Amino acid sequence: MSKLNKEEVIAQFTAAYLAKHGKEPTIEQKGSWFKVDDGKSVRLAGLAEMAAELAGAAPTAAAEKVAVKKEAKAKPAAKKATVKASGNGGLTPKQLWAQKIGNGGKLPRGL
Repeated sequence: MSKLNKEEVIAQFTAAYLAKHGKEPTIEQKGSWFKVDDGKSVRLAGLAEMAAELAGAAPTAAAEKVAVKKEAKAKPAAKKATVKASGNGGLTPKQLWAQKIGNGGKLPRGL
């Protein structure tokens, strides 16, 4: 990954923001975080990605990886087969231990 120059990135972002919105953005810096128009704070790399998006460039590989991860998280996990529950709505201790140990395991003493 190449080193980002703060002044160049801010100049590119300002130019792209001006072209898109017609006004100059207010950029506040606190440490290594940048806040644009009192929005969410982002790092310098995030500001460079925002400039590329505003300029109409294709999203970077890092942005594509984040999108893939979000899609993967959105899919619900398959549910496991449940053991027959006792009459009061929950598992008995014997059923719970059998489920935790799995097939072929030995139950603790007393069960």
